[in-house]
Amino acid sequence: MTQNKLARELGALLFVANEPLSTEQLATFTGHDTKVVESTLTELSQTLGHTGIQLTQLHGHYRLVTAPDTDKLVRQYLEAESRSDLSKAALETLAIIAYRGPITRAALDEIRGVASDTMLRNLLQRGLIAEHGTAKQPGRPMLYAVSHSFLQHFGLSSLGELPPLEEAEA
Repeated sequence: MTQNKLARELGALLFVANEPLSTEQLATFTGHDTKVVESTLTELSQTLGHTGIQLTQLHGHYRLVTAPDTDKLVRQYLEAESRSDLSKAALETLAIIAYRGPITRAALDEIRGVASDTMLRNLLQRGLIAEHGTAKQPGRPMLYAVSHSFLQHFGLSSLGELPPLEEAEA
């Protein structure tokens, strides 16, 4: 295998990884010696230096990140995407969970007036909500709450930063 092919494989692994990967993990996945992996990572880092992506290393763990000089542009894109990539129904469901959670599916359905199974499944898959134990009522239904990813997605450090909930006038 050529060094170029190994660099492509390492780049692909680092691109899809949710967590930083160690030299040992990369060596195991590619079947190469750690010294060869380290050498190739150095070359990959130099190659990426001409792009908006960079390879970071901390305590022997590597990760691909956006280059610091692209920060403003990337933030603008992510903010626009975070507003547009969720449907109105998803945003409505998230708002209810954020303000009233932890909440059961039945309580959520009652507030929304429609079944929320699909919304809950989609928001769980996106990591914006999480299961938060069970309610102390018959059947022990699952409780749902917003996750840390929700806070990150909307640029919040805590739920206390949400604007005050205005009750609808009857």
